Amino acid sequence: MSHAMSKCHFSGTMRAIRFLRVCSMVLAALVQSVSSSSCLAPLAPQLRKDCHPDPGASEASCLARNCCWSPWKTPGIPWCFEKVDSCSVVPEPQRIDCHPESGANEAACMSRGCHWCASENTTAPFCFYNSEEEATCSMKFPIQNRVDCHPQPGASREVCEAKGCVWCSTTVANVPWCFYPADGPHGYTMKDVPQKTAQGWRVTLIKRGTISLFGNDISPIVMDVEFHTKDRLRFKIYDPNNKRFEVPLNIESSSNVSFEPNYDVEFINDRTLQFRVIRKKTRTILWQTTLGGLIFSNQYIQLMTSVPSTSIYGFGEHEHPSFKHDMNYVRYGMFSRDQSPVALSNLYGVHPFYMCIEKDFNAHGVLLLNSNAQDVTLSPSPSLTFRTIGGILDFYMFLGPTPENVIQQYTEAIGRPFMPPYWSLGFQLSRWGYNSIDVLEKTVERLRQYDIPHDVQYGDIDYMERQLDFTYDKANFAGLPEYIKKLKSDGMHYVIILDPFLTKDEPQGTYRPYELGQELGIWVNNSDGITPAVGKAWPPGDSVYPDYTNPKTAEWWIQMCMEFKNILDYDGIWIDMNEPSNFQNGQQPGCEENHLNYPPYVPDITGGLLAEKTLCPNSKTYLGYHYDTHSLFGWSQAIPTFYASQNATGKRAFVLSRSTFVGSGKYTGHWLGDNFSRWRDMHMSIIGMLEFNLFGIPYIGADICGFNEETTYELCLRWMQLGAFYPFSRNHNAIGMKEQDPGVFGEEFAAISRSALRIRYLLLPYLYTLFYHSHVSGNTVVRGLMHEFTSDPQTHGIDRAFLWGPALMITPVLEEGARSVYVYFPEASWFDFYTGERVSPSWLKKSVEVPAPLDVIPLFIRGGYILPTQFPARTTVLSRLNPFSLIIALDEHGEASGSLFWDDGDSIDSVERGEYLYVEYKFSNRALKATVIKNGYNGITTLAYSTIQILGFTSKPNVIFMNGKTIPSNRMQYNSNGKITLWISAPLSQELTISFEY
Repeated sequence: MSHAMSKCHFSGTMRAIRFLRVCSMVLAALVQSVSSSSCLAPLAPQLRKDCHPDPGASEASCLARNCCWSPWKTPGIPWCFEKVDSCSVVPEPQRIDCHPESGANEAACMSRGCHWCASENTTAPFCFYNSEEEATCSMKFPIQNRVDCHPQPGASREVCEAKGCVWCSTTVANVPWCFYPADGPHGYTMKDVPQKTAQGWRVTLIKRGTISLFGNDISPIVMDVEFHTKDRLRFKIYDPNNKRFEVPLNIESSSNVSFEPNYDVEFINDRTLQFRVIRKKTRTILWQTTLGGLIFSNQYIQLMTSVPSTSIYGFGEHEHPSFKHDMNYVRYGMFSRDQSPVALSNLYGVHPFYMCIEKDFNAHGVLLLNSNAQDVTLSPSPSLTFRTIGGILDFYMFLGPTPENVIQQYTEAIGRPFMPPYWSLGFQLSRWGYNSIDVLEKTVERLRQYDIPHDVQYGDIDYMERQLDFTYDKANFAGLPEYIKKLKSDGMHYVIILDPFLTKDEPQGTYRPYELGQELGIWVNNSDGITPAVGKAWPPGDSVYPDYTNPKTAEWWIQMCMEFKNILDYDGIWIDMNEPSNFQNGQQPGCEENHLNYPPYVPDITGGLLAEKTLCPNSKTYLGYHYDTHSLFGWSQAIPTFYASQNATGKRAFVLSRSTFVGSGKYTGHWLGDNFSRWRDMHMSIIGMLEFNLFGIPYIGADICGFNEETTYELCLRWMQLGAFYPFSRNHNAIGMKEQDPGVFGEEFAAISRSALRIRYLLLPYLYTLFYHSHVSGNTVVRGLMHEFTSDPQTHGIDRAFLWGPALMITPVLEEGARSVYVYFPEASWFDFYTGERVSPSWLKKSVEVPAPLDVIPLFIRGGYILPTQFPARTTVLSRLNPFSLIIALDEHGEASGSLFWDDGDSIDSVERGEYLYVEYKFSNRALKATVIKNGYNGITTLAYSTIQILGFTSKPNVIFMNGKTIPSNRMQYNSNGKITLWISAPLSQELTISFEY
């Protein structure tokens, strides 16, 4: 019974009565002080009663009315609604038990979509259905197993049953009322037995019945299963008779055909055909799809698969409320869009990739390589339902088995992340709305006066002449070319912004970029494939859009960027608005009524219109219709921009793109878009940063202090501390907002910001080495605690703290007024970064309140790792000349390891050419050994180690030797907390042995 608490076990009648009385008394005491009114997040939206009918509803104003706040995509559904009194929904005598087995609690009850009301009446269930009808239906068709048969709006019983599906209403939000029966006349079955191919298997599938959801179903279709590597599997479903659009990302299989895969595949031809992928070692079923539920029509493709656990991460780009996904019928649309990050919206990029932590803590990842508008539904069974309106189903699975292995295998397939120039790891400053060179100069100067590290200055569109690409405003920014050269002489770098649209309405002979592009015929065209699509954006007049999928466009773009380099001596290129953004819905004169512009099904995207804020889907690009290529626009622009930056500067490319797709990380970094100056956005930025490391784009950050709205002193200060640990660390805000650079708030703010940034600069050799491992092996740079401590379930939901690599834990303050932060310490040795003191063993596997005064961001070093550091300076040009140090944090066995990658910081392909230094560090048996693995960088001769810090020593050593020679006692300091500091002088290129004797 659902009223029996899990701790109230009994046997025998009298004993049962006594225990029941005790349990009832306990429950009565628990519920007396708690109102039965609650915010039922899973409440169906049509049942919500508006609690804020007047304009201006916000989360804060809603909660102030003691109401519930839950955003919803569908217009007309209140976000602020009245609480539901669970105890008055259904009278006690009419309640039907929703949790008849033991172990009922409120959370388990709510997850089933039922009501919870603990009362003294022991005969009435505490967990109960909303109605008898819902109880009957839910018992026959459990809500967690339902797959939507009418995903578009307007479902009714009549329409549902005409499709051969089941109609069953429910009060639970997101749960489909119209869903597939287990034995319905849908999907596909095998035409013949599977055929062996050179790489795996091929199965021909034929449609089972005549019922169609959206018409134009395709039959036969083919499923190819390809064994790519021992840890990578591809399965692809396509039309064998007609070529459909496929993403032009070349993922090659292994040339070694003799490998033994770590997976098995199975076809089970029962009532409906099932396809399974099984981890060979553990027999865990990683993927199980019933092809009886497959739909493959011309403009609607759907496939559902069960997954082995609810620990699902990834899918993007969205603002997810948590790193670990909610699986209660949450649906996310993916279609690139110019959209400030808000709950539930599809944002700038498209990444149909997820990672799953299995119940035995192995991990695997899955990519759906499809660029059409799509959505995915996460269901509690647990299962995933993929829907797309074009292309093919092209899945890749990566077997891990660790989270890091998964991302290494994923980036091996889609492209390793680019190696950023060293200067791009420094602090960066931007603002849309300097509006004059005088304001720009004053801003940079006040950072210099406060000695705040500052490596990169940006120019947003206000530096341009009337927002025209490849120009600068010679009136308001007179002298900008000379000022940029001055910044560079001071060791700084300058990044320009370029937008992906050009005005067509400048006087003839005055705007070469447009005229040359027009001559070459490189624009995205209307459906006739000839006339350019004309939209409206920032430049005056109307705009055209370069088609970056056209090789001629790439040549034109590179040429324009190289010519502009002769005007402004920039170091990198920031590409914005490349979803692509249009200030109208479709180009002029509007989108014609046809199946591409208005398909029978529109995925769960904001606005419900494919042309909203962009071009019409039937526009033509070099690769095909915009219907297929829309979400590839930013990806296709990043590639020639990468080579434009490289060719123009003669140095390592630096590109920052707003819109991204699978594989973009090979060419570009990303920032999380037009966020808001709100405390919650700090938390959201950590989630976004973790997700983009999964997506193979580790060069990632958010606009520090927020882009939209006004920041506050404390918010901006805490954000500067957090932002000091973004891989991409840039403060940026919008026109019309007050200045928020770290020099504008006064001495105290500047000092605290300077302190946080100096820690960043101190650790840049470690961060740069992490990027080297990312570039070479596909490692993540920032990762969640789950990534390193996968077998600890407590880490699976942590997204308010994060790691740099495996070794440094960052635990920022994310709440206004807080002067402490709760930190969960997984099972390991941990050391306070500031003091070197070991974290108490009693704190391990617990969430502990740690002091965090306004001038401190708590940081902890994990035992077992060695971090290379370098004395900080105001720019990386200066800091790169300073002495190096090592921080050695010993594990419980007295051991540690680490590495250092070092090169000139900005040469093209220095890794591939072998022009670098690589050192491996190992501490064991009371000795440090530095082994030079690669010594190919000539500029290393002037650099040396100056300090060695060792954390976790149990006692003071009697004598210390460096390369056989005794280190004088006055060059060593031992603290009672186990921290030893050595002051030495040894060339960085020299192998090093330091031993400790007792």
